[in-house]
Amino acid sequence: MLFIGIAGGTGSGKTTLARALCDRLGKDTSVLIPHDSYYRHLPDIPFKERSRLNYDHPDAFETGLLVTHLCNLRAAEPIELPTYDFTTHLRMAHTTTISPKQVVIVEGILVLAESELRELFDIKVYVDTDADVRVLRRMLRDIAERGRTLESVYRQYIETVKPMHDAFVEPSKRYADIIIPRGGQNTVALNILSSRINQFLAEAEAAAGRDPDS
Repeated sequence: MLFIGIAGGTGSGKTTLARALCDRLGKDTSVLIPHDSYYRHLPDIPFKERSRLNYDHPDAFETGLLVTHLCNLRAAEPIELPTYDFTTHLRMAHTTTISPKQVVIVEGILVLAESELRELFDIKVYVDTDADVRVLRRMLRDIAERGRTLESVYRQYIETVKPMHDAFVEPSKRYADIIIPRGGQNTVALNILSSRINQFLAEAEAAAGRDPDS
């Protein structure tokens, strides 16, 4: 089993890269796990207060649960992936059953900033994209998909997103094995990465079929 961590700033294209990689490998071979699914569930905090929380700090995530789930997958056990609602800032009641696959891809802004997660990854990738491109992508996504206003996106970016990027996300780049500019739009990097993964899988399959006495 191969574990891949894909990090990068908000709007960098890491999710696009992760999805494209899964498409290349196929659903029977790979599975994608977003770190965003593990935002803490805080129903006791009023919505107005929840909407002002810092969701770009490592403490906003229940990373311990993700680590447990990844260990379960490595042990060939299925997991129940949480479903997070970004409009209410709460986990939903239903979960998604994830079965173990040959390749497990974990993506999120802070997956390389957390040492417990880093230790589980066989390949660590950082997607490096210019800040002006990232902030424009974030604005479009949050307004279209997460029910935010332009003012709220701007305020959140200035107050938490940029400071947390500078404090945690950008420094985590030094842990990456591979740094990819432009994310999912970088087809050359995607080809190289997918080829290396397929090579790893072929080598693992050959080793599994090898006679131990030979």
